[in-house]
Amino acid sequence: MTPILWRRAEARDAAALSLLGGATFLASFAFDHPGDALIAHVRDAHGEAFYAEALADPAQTILIGETPLGAPVGYALLTPPKLPVETGPDDLELKRIYLLSGWQGGGNGAALLALVREEARRRGAKRLLLAVYQGNERAQRFYARHGFAETGETIFMVGDVPFRDLIYAAPVT
Repeated sequence: MTPILWRRAEARDAAALSLLGGATFLASFAFDHPGDALIAHVRDAHGEAFYAEALADPAQTILIGETPLGAPVGYALLTPPKLPVETGPDDLELKRIYLLSGWQGGGNGAALLALVREEARRRGAKRLLLAVYQGNERAQRFYARHGFAETGETIFMVGDVPFRDLIYAAPVT
């Protein structure tokens, strides 16, 4: 498998993140999300403007993974928490974490999560929160293996269609 080179994303990465975010979201959820809602969500939530704004915000961090030739294959987005559970000043939300399917497995997800935890420690966080689609059992098992436990739930809108997400939390170790 081609290695992944990880780094902090920069303003110049907004276009690549938009393409990567849209591709990974479609690949992850096209199996049970209505097409029109899915397309509307990708246009809004994965547009280049979204990533440009996130990259310009010092409260947010995006890690991007690329092949040695510079092709983007994965990313993670850390933000201040905006989930409907009690949060504190030492919490961070892992808002997005995705790898293209050809780079899933082989320890790449665990390596990315380790980098996320390293960044969270650097930022002084004590706890990571995330929301995961209730129908994504593979992701739930992954998070459980890495110390996350369910702490609540929320509704996540994809276009105009609501989906139930589970909220997980884990200490930053």
